[in-house]
Amino acid sequence: MIRVELPANLRTLANVGREVAVSVDGPVTQRALLDALEAAYPMLRGTIRDAVTQKRRPMLRFFACEEDLSDQPLDAPLPEEVAAGREPYLVVGAIAGG
Repeated sequence: MIRVELPANLRTLANVGREVAVSVDGPVTQRALLDALEAAYPMLRGTIRDAVTQKRRPMLRFFACEEDLSDQPLDAPLPEEVAAGREPYLVVGAIAGG
């Protein structure tokens, strides 16, 4: 199982705790993980990434193993620590200000 930590607004929407676990069939990529997350929690469809383009929403960032994966290709493999469930995949709300 792959561990995913969600920001507070998405936890509220999905009615879950800070961390959820999802199973991914095949290679563990960001696309496969987000597909599994949206399948398990359909209310999150369109909130993390655009439903048509599949690009991440502008005010969200993705992290794993202390590395920003937000601009990595969706089909790039995730770190082994994430795939094995030892480290979580983080969906983080970006902070904006001015």
